[in-house]
Amino acid sequence: MGSTQTKQAAKSLQPSDFVHLHNHTYHSVLDGLTRIGDLVDKVKEFGMEAAAVTDHGTMSGILEYYKAAKAAGIKPILGIETYVAARSRFDRDPAKDKQRFHLTVLAMNNTGFHNLMKLSTRANLEGMYYKPRIDHDLLEELNEGLIVLSGCASGEIGVALKEDDYARAKETATWYKSVLGDRYYLELQDHGHPKSNTHWDVQAKINEGLIKLSKELAIPMVVTCDGHYLTHAYQDAHEILLCVGTGAYLSDEKRMSLKDFELHLTDPRDIIDHWGGEFPEVITNTKAIADRCNVEIELGRILIPKYPLPDGESEHSYLHKLVYQGLARRYNDKTADEVESMTVDDIAAILAPEVRERVEMELGVMANMGYEGYFLIVQDFINWGKSQGIVFGPGRGSAAGSIVAYALNITDLDPLKYGLLFERFLNPDRISMPDIDVDIQDTRRDEVIEYCAKKYGEDHVSNIATFGKMFGRMAVRDVARVLEVPYAESDRLAKLVPPPNQGRHIPLSVSVKEDADLRKEYENNPTAKEVLDYAIQLEGTIRSHGVHACGVVIAPDTLVNYIPLEMAQKGVVATQFPMGEVEELGLLKMDFLGLSNLTIINNAMRIIKKVYKEEIDLAHLPLDDKPTYELFQRGDTTGVFQLESAGMKRYLRGLKPTHFEDIIAMVALYRPGPIQFIDSFIRRKNGEEPITYLHEGMRNSLENTYGVLVYQEQFMQISKEWCGFTGGQADTLRKAVGKKKIDLMMKVKPEFVEGAVKVGGATREMAETFWSQLEEFANYCFNKSHAACYGLIAYWTAYLKAHYPDAFMAALMTSDHDDIDRLAIEITECKHMGMEVLSPDVNQSYVEFAVVPAAKQVRFGMAAVKGVGVGAVEEIIRARDAGGPFKSVEDFAKRVSTSKVNRKAWESLIKAGAFDELGDRSDLLFNLDAILAFASKLQKEALSGQVDMFAALGGDKLMPSIELKTAPVKHTPKEQLMWERELLGLYISAHPLDNYDAFFEEQTIPLHNCAPNIDGQQVTIGGLVSTVRTIVTKSGAKMAFVGLEDKTGEGEVIVFPRLYEQLGDGLQQDAVLKVSGKISARDRDGNMTDEAKMIADEISVVTDKELNEYQSHGRKMTAPTGRAAVKQKRYPKKANAGAPATAVTAKMPKSAASTPLPALKTVYVKIANPNDHDSLLALKQLCGKHPGQNDIIMVLGSDKSRAIRLPFRVDAQRELHDGLVQILGDECVAIK
Repeated sequence: MGSTQTKQAAKSLQPSDFVHLHNHTYHSVLDGLTRIGDLVDKVKEFGMEAAAVTDHGTMSGILEYYKAAKAAGIKPILGIETYVAARSRFDRDPAKDKQRFHLTVLAMNNTGFHNLMKLSTRANLEGMYYKPRIDHDLLEELNEGLIVLSGCASGEIGVALKEDDYARAKETATWYKSVLGDRYYLELQDHGHPKSNTHWDVQAKINEGLIKLSKELAIPMVVTCDGHYLTHAYQDAHEILLCVGTGAYLSDEKRMSLKDFELHLTDPRDIIDHWGGEFPEVITNTKAIADRCNVEIELGRILIPKYPLPDGESEHSYLHKLVYQGLARRYNDKTADEVESMTVDDIAAILAPEVRERVEMELGVMANMGYEGYFLIVQDFINWGKSQGIVFGPGRGSAAGSIVAYALNITDLDPLKYGLLFERFLNPDRISMPDIDVDIQDTRRDEVIEYCAKKYGEDHVSNIATFGKMFGRMAVRDVARVLEVPYAESDRLAKLVPPPNQGRHIPLSVSVKEDADLRKEYENNPTAKEVLDYAIQLEGTIRSHGVHACGVVIAPDTLVNYIPLEMAQKGVVATQFPMGEVEELGLLKMDFLGLSNLTIINNAMRIIKKVYKEEIDLAHLPLDDKPTYELFQRGDTTGVFQLESAGMKRYLRGLKPTHFEDIIAMVALYRPGPIQFIDSFIRRKNGEEPITYLHEGMRNSLENTYGVLVYQEQFMQISKEWCGFTGGQADTLRKAVGKKKIDLMMKVKPEFVEGAVKVGGATREMAETFWSQLEEFANYCFNKSHAACYGLIAYWTAYLKAHYPDAFMAALMTSDHDDIDRLAIEITECKHMGMEVLSPDVNQSYVEFAVVPAAKQVRFGMAAVKGVGVGAVEEIIRARDAGGPFKSVEDFAKRVSTSKVNRKAWESLIKAGAFDELGDRSDLLFNLDAILAFASKLQKEALSGQVDMFAALGGDKLMPSIELKTAPVKHTPKEQLMWERELLGLYISAHPLDNYDAFFEEQTIPLHNCAPNIDGQQVTIGGLVSTVRTIVTKSGAKMAFVGLEDKTGEGEVIVFPRLYEQLGDGLQQDAVLKVSGKISARDRDGNMTDEAKMIADEISVVTDKELNEYQSHGRKMTAPTGRAAVKQKRYPKKANAGAPATAVTAKMPKSAASTPLPALKTVYVKIANPNDHDSLLALKQLCGKHPGQNDIIMVLGSDKSRAIRLPFRVDAQRELHDGLVQILGDECVAIK
């Protein structure tokens, strides 16, 4: 073709005549950089009409791309760049099978798309060897509807041509053509063209061979660009990404690099310029392929599996039968046998009208939406699990609003009793897949999944994938490592990146403009600028695939017919699409959340049954149990689900809950945002603030929460009762407000205001006022169904703790045995409860923590000792059960297998005190090698029968024995305590501070007194260093956060750089410190928080010499009892910060919502006659019955000349006041 003709041919081609058929997105993990939205935008900008996505070995980006392309009017070509095994996909010989070839595969139609999913799935599940591989057999089996391109330079033909093996290339191409016919194309690549900016001679050589093959075999050709990033500007960032993926530095000369060629989304005009003259068909063929490809993915279907029904039943009839039988049991106290003989009509006749109306409405909605089978499936696996002794939560989320779910035992809360709305779960006005989340004890979650897999088919059930993305700080750290920035500098830079705001990541591109510190670094530090520029380009890139913590999908047919699967971590099969896309396809997605608290409950009930012979039925626990509410009122909620933080305990003591609605409200309110209303809620409950309503029509919805708007369900109820909304309208309102959908809110507002005026009798101004409060409420609104379910788990745990404290604490510590910090808190709680925690003992301990019956003691579990596995403990218990308690260390050595209980386990058990009843720790450690040699020899002889011969000849006298020698040097008590801390996480037999009691009582205040109520006070504390965490500040100086513990509690000390520099190496773990400084319970903006820390002014190490020389004077240091005055100017308010909350429907004073609970009051008692011993004794006994947080001061003599602060605190409530008046007289008692 002449040059003129060439130019004319090229001119006649338009950008839309070329289609990019080989593109990688960020779903090609740590290899592709292009974001899908950017890819679609660029294709459209180029004037192209279609494009393909072909990620390496995965289809995980296909649905995201399909939706984005369709929305932009671009035709999506769906494909994959798969890996082809060198031999069979089943072969895994390192010498022969490490090589794999690339192949570009596109879906031509829906059949091809299904085959593509099967290819990708089987490559993952059958062919995984470094990468997911297919083979020729699989391609022969599943090629229908697929178009195949020969691939890049790493393809089978590309490698053969690169190695000058034209015959092999021809043979391969011939095979592909024989299988695929006209659906096979040879793939030229643009970086092999002489005009390419990054001409690669190897690709040029391959291209020449492909052109020759095309002519000889009549196989059509196409040209691709193998796009890995969007534009040339991203090339360097892509090199960084490759280094992250391969663990290399950018400076490594031998690292994997693709910088020698342009692998971006090339402008079609450049492609036309390069190829349009000589080979225009390689361009027009791409358009022809695009025209052949037509895949439609149907979204929003309802793909619920068929539930296997009993003979003669339909889903409709069987669901009705189960529901009505459940209602008869729940509401009419019928037994299972009684309801079995009753018909649906029989049961309906005895139900209360409100129950009957509610269930008829719910069943009608479910039938109309086609969800009857869904409820049969959910109730089936939950009731199966409960029959197996698996503990399930009472429900989670909005499903608790369904009376059908309550009747089927899916949930355990009566929605009528607690005002839970069905419409919050299923809106009758719009069809959406129901979403029932299921909490399961975490140790048995897999059993429930396995049951579903067996019932519906192993290939119908799968876990769901999640994508770990490179955000903010991680992106900075990754880039800094690749660029070899020193770790300290990298760490400092990463910490300048603002953390996520309410769980939402702030883009780095925004932070470098809006965050002052980061912007300053970016503008003034060239290294920081380079790191941040690359990190901005990499941010959001997929870094890894994981498995969703609780998501499971159950399909009506083989899952691969709907979604591709992959082999995820630890051999778990998961979907290639994430949770949201699984739902969009219409597949049944279940959340099976393993909850450790349910395992704790299960273990506690098991212990109770074994020790106390009592069965606990969670479903029938009384929700008005007095000891349980007394526990709440005391704030003794360590270990109680959702209620154990210091702030929550303080609020519970103030609230003094008396019924279950109070617990639900606290679960909902104790979160950022609504926490500001807790003080008002408490005052109203206790009669210290009037309960008012914006309009009387709201009383019914708000009286359970004392006029405070707490739940989404409340404003839904208000909209129904006050505005005449239907349930569906109420849920639409909830969605509009909760998700801040402005358009929807503007649509609903006129209906709301008009309804309030016409139906509720409100003024328009009043309705507008409530609407504005609703808009504010959107910032913190909470789902009451969810709060009620979690409130019930909290109640269950509190009930067990109140009635069976030893069993509950044993179960709690078993659950947390590998968390030293938690274990220390729980053992302190045991002491607070008057229970003793005993050291591990080879004759008394079990795998788990165990109860010593009727002794208020808990025995340490041996598996909780570091270095001692469950297998070792089981072997010890086996020997103990078989032959009785061990009489000596020698007896233990003879009977316990050395192969199962190794030297490490022996040493750990000795150091932890588990052999203390059988020998001295120092002696046993000194003789350990001899003991183990003796045990090993004896057990080998036993296997050969020699020991039996000794026993037959002379009994025990002739049996081999061992003589233990006395250790020449004994370990000190302090060393032994350090062992306990190392192996058990805490001190059991004694405490290192036992000798410091007098010193700390007189020189410091106890750590448990360092609470938010003394914020701003200057105090001195002391204790043992438990942790030291150092950081580098923005200025490059070091500071530390020091964990300190004494015998009353633990706390944190902040050591700023100047003081840290003075201390040098003084801040060591286990050092004993005396620290003076200021208590702070405020955040950066000056707002009070629930945690108090000390900002240190002075720190000294308490040495043994100082302790020995200390002269006790007997005067204890007293802690301050209130906050120090805080100057407001120290904490400049941000815009809108501290503005009064308006989402409370009562007309409160403007400051009411943000007023903190008043400072703790002090009790004053006047003793006119100090010699009146009877009155003083009665006073002491009364105070002993009312322990609390209030100081009590005794004023002596009629002239009030002396005052003494008593050495205990009391609970300054009405009962104490009345008792004191009875003893001393009204004029002698004051609380202020």
